[in-house]
Amino acid sequence: MQATHTTGIHTRMTTDMATATRLLWLMQLASPALPVGGFSYSEGMEAAVEHGLVSDETSAQAWLIDQLHLVQARSELPVVAQAMTAWRTQDQAGLQQLNDWVLQTRETFEMRLQTEQMGRSLLIWLRNHQNTDEAAMQWCEQLPPTWPLVFALALHTQSVETEQGLLVCAFAWAENMVQAAIKSVPLGQLSGQRILAALSTEIPLAVAHALSVPDNQQQSFNPRLAILSARHETQYSRLFRS
Repeated sequence: MQATHTTGIHTRMTTDMATATRLLWLMQLASPALPVGGFSYSEGMEAAVEHGLVSDETSAQAWLIDQLHLVQARSELPVVAQAMTAWRTQDQAGLQQLNDWVLQTRETFEMRLQTEQMGRSLLIWLRNHQNTDEAAMQWCEQLPPTWPLVFALALHTQSVETEQGLLVCAFAWAENMVQAAIKSVPLGQLSGQRILAALSTEIPLAVAHALSVPDNQQQSFNPRLAILSARHETQYSRLFRS
C-alpha cells in the first residue's frame, strides 16, 4: 500500500515538474530578452511618432491595439497556427507555401529584413535546446526562414497546443512593441505597463479570430503601415533598425 502511494506521489511530481518546465520554456520564448533581435524593430511605431500619429500613452495604446487586430490577428497569427499544423503532419509543401507567402507580403525592405533575421536567429537559439528536430532545422536552414514559420517550429518541439502557442506569440509581440513605444514616444514604464495590460485583454480576441481564419485565407493589407515603414527607411533620425 505504501509503495503504491509513493509511486503515485512520484508520478504526480514528475508530471508537475514537466508542466512547470514547459511553462517556463514558453515564458522564455515570449521574453523580450530572447536573443533574436526583436527589440531592434519598431514595426512602424517610430515612423508613426515622427509623423505625429502617436504622441502619448493613449495614442500609442490605440495604435498597438489596431495593429494587433489588423495585422497580427489577420496575418502573422494565422500563419503560425497553420504552420504548427504543418509541422505536426510534416507537410513540407504547406510550410514552403506559408513561408513564401510571408516573404511575398513583406512590403518594405525592413519588414522583410525583420522576418528573415529574427527567423534565422530563433533557429540558432533552438539549436541550444533539447528536443530539437534536427531534420526540420536543416530543412529550415535551406530557406530564408521567416519568423512565423520558425516560431511555429519552436512551439512544435514542445508539443504546445495551437491556441496556447498563439497566445505566447501574441504576447511576445506585445511586449516588444510596448518597449518600442516606451523608447520612441517616449513613455514611462508605468505607461508601458498600462498599455501591455490593455493589449493583454485584446490578445484572446485576436487569437480567437486567427484560429477562425481558414487555411490559406490569411490576409496582409495595411497600406498605412507599409507607407510608414517605407518612410522609416529614410527617416533622418532613428533608434530602430531599418
